[in-house]
Amino acid sequence: MGDLVTIPARRGKAARIAKGKTIKVINTHGTQVVDSWAFNHDEPWEFMSMEHMRVASGSIFPKVGDALVTNRRRPILTLLEDTSPGIHDTLMAACDKYRYQLLGCGDDHENCTDNLHLALMEIAFTAQETPAPLNLWMNIPVNVDGGLDFLPPVSRPGDYVVFRADMDAVVVFSACPQDQVPVNGADCIPVEAHFEIL
Repeated sequence: MGDLVTIPARRGKAARIAKGKTIKVINTHGTQVVDSWAFNHDEPWEFMSMEHMRVASGSIFPKVGDALVTNRRRPILTLLEDTSPGIHDTLMAACDKYRYQLLGCGDDHENCTDNLHLALMEIAFTAQETPAPLNLWMNIPVNVDGGLDFLPPVSRPGDYVVFRADMDAVVVFSACPQDQVPVNGADCIPVEAHFEIL
């Protein structure tokens, strides 16, 4: 077992992972959305792409056994285990300062876009852009009329997912700081999550 790494509430963490290794991401309290990214370790302009994943899997939800593919349509992670009900989001962009400005917050509100790039700086890796993340445990149902709702997660404390790296990669996780809509629980209080490389 690897070392358990804390993804602090409202912050992000990055790690390098070798091809064939697995990574376990834990929703410690059961209510926390974790924005997740993966980049090709050697070519950072290749990254896990939600729009390409939806085509490859034919679904808006990744399921156990699905390969999460890159913008070059190559597997970068494969979902091996999911103890939650499997409700994750592949539609929403990472929150950023502009999102919080529109919600009436100040310019200094923590956000997943900044968390991504700050976490990458800590391991001396640079992403050229902010891809749309896989929002683990984020509950954004699509209504029959095409409308979207922002609801609390249906996951439970300790639920986890396990991914296998299908190439040498850099992964990044952000404990989403959203506190204006109830995607992090009805109380809108972001909390920490955890991961470990196995």
